[in-house]
Amino acid sequence: MTPGAAVALLPFASAIGIWVAWSDMKFMKIPNKAVIALFLVWLGPGLLAVPLAGLSLEGWLWGWALAGIVLAIGFVASTLRLVGAGDAKFAAAMAPFFVAADLRLVLALYAACLLGAVVTHRLARYVGPLRAATSDWASWTNKDFPMGLALSGTLIFHLLLIIQGTF
Repeated sequence: MTPGAAVALLPFASAIGIWVAWSDMKFMKIPNKAVIALFLVWLGPGLLAVPLAGLSLEGWLWGWALAGIVLAIGFVASTLRLVGAGDAKFAAAMAPFFVAADLRLVLALYAACLLGAVVTHRLARYVGPLRAATSDWASWTNKDFPMGLALSGTLIFHLLLIIQGTF
């Protein structure tokens, strides 16, 4: 993906990513509407960005294939209770945005986002004013971690790094 395509997709992906992160922290749920919205970004603006992305129509279609593969893997992982169903669906919706990316860089970025999200989330719950303002958030007391926070960060930072020319 080129910087031009990332610029075109970033506003949509960021808005949905923030929605997913917030919802997962507040309710410990990723809304299906957010997953569908991200799929629609790849369908609409994603297709329009194909010329900017340096992808062929075949590359855009491979994004859908990658989404299907990630969804199948996520379904199995969710069935085995390794990940939440919302996390699996959101990862599948994110997958097309990574179709031409180097898997090693994507995994490194995800690891960094996961570590940053866990540390930030766990420390933030001890900040009195923040905790008071968000006292109804389920993630403060849930034993599970809101993975939507790390997944959203991975998507947003991936696009930002493409724009910067680092990825």
